[in-house]
Amino acid sequence: MLAILNKEIQSFFATPIGYLVIGIFLVVSGLFLFVFTGEYNILDSGFATIKPFFNMAPWIFIFLIPAITMKSFSEEKKLGTMELLLTKPLSITKLILGKYLGALLLVILAIIPSVIYVICISALGRTPGNFDLGATLGSYLGLLFLGGCYTAIGIFSSSLTNNQIVAFIVAVFLCFLSFFLFEGISGFQLFGISDYGIDYFGISYHYRSISRGVVDTRDLIYFLSFIALFLKLTRFRIKNLRNN
Repeated sequence: MLAILNKEIQSFFATPIGYLVIGIFLVVSGLFLFVFTGEYNILDSGFATIKPFFNMAPWIFIFLIPAITMKSFSEEKKLGTMELLLTKPLSITKLILGKYLGALLLVILAIIPSVIYVICISALGRTPGNFDLGATLGSYLGLLFLGGCYTAIGIFSSSLTNNQIVAFIVAVFLCFLSFFLFEGISGFQLFGISDYGIDYFGISYHYRSISRGVVDTRDLIYFLSFIALFLKLTRFRIKNLRNN
């Protein structure tokens, strides 16, 4: 597994992909937070809060993380190296975990520099350093779990096809549905009073919950179960490829 993980990390940083991912995430979020006018602009809001960043990050990740994961298995299939990986003395689980952790590590490396936004917000406050530390730490934890969920979806999507563009589109679609679908259904109240609680099945509900700074075991179980589900689906897909 460590060999696969190391191979993934090297493939990201041997090309501009890794640096582009980190740079794009920081530049896009920075532009929305400090340059472009709108609901995410901190300077226009009049409040020294980092909340707009965490409200915007899921949207950026919906496109950024599928771009990271789209080549995980699709490229192996296209180059014909998938068969070699499956014949090596390496379990399917370790293969998937190596791919998954490699992509997730790049996501984490993209998140870490965003701490500079927290420093800026802290300095902008009327009383420097006066911000909700618990909510900020909870929001970062939620963002890490969100990245983990999106990465699991991306790895699964990449296992479905040998076309990276198709893998990207499928991953974007599934990430969007996973985050916004249940919240949208509950907002429409299609089923009347029974809509209450439907949003609990969506990522957005648990992301907002943990972002309040209170770590609820139910949120942790949800995120870990979601990740495990898509990794299990990926294992099922790769196992079928090996059998065929």
